[in-house]
Amino acid sequence: MSALHADALATLDGWVAPTPGQEALRTSYVEHLRAHPDGLFKACYPDHLTASALVVSTDRRHVLLTLHRKAQLWFQFGGHLEPGDASLAGAALREAPEESGVTGLVLQPAPVHLDLHAVPFCDPRGGARHLDVRYVATAPEGAEHAVSAESIDVRWWPVDALPTDEPGIHELVRRATG
Repeated sequence: MSALHADALATLDGWVAPTPGQEALRTSYVEHLRAHPDGLFKACYPDHLTASALVVSTDRRHVLLTLHRKAQLWFQFGGHLEPGDASLAGAALREAPEESGVTGLVLQPAPVHLDLHAVPFCDPRGGARHLDVRYVATAPEGAEHAVSAESIDVRWWPVDALPTDEPGIHELVRRATG
């Protein structure tokens, strides 16, 4: 078992889910990791873990979201785990500045939300699903952001005026800012 796999398993084994639905996801993620030594990576088809971070303002009144180039939807920052990642939290903290341009992010050490979702463009075979482990990262005051190659736009949004009706994003924002 790799150090990253061990970290992911320990993180999810030790995470206290805030709702029965989140507990069901936590249990399924742990079962997935126990059944699939490669379950962290895109090569594990159709399901694999991803790590993401919702970037919040210091006053927790705004969130920074990306309009994803392929999905054409607003999301938090995140993506696939890489062999060089030491931890799920580290992967989330790697992805957030890569995609947002924001430096100096402070990541909460524990996940705040899990989300399982289909990603039709992830694999040419179709039917791929991301088992996303979501963290919160606080941006420094006055942080500058940028649009990456994976995005069409990056923008701050008031927590009560999000540009999406996606329930998972709304739940993530509530958990991150509440």
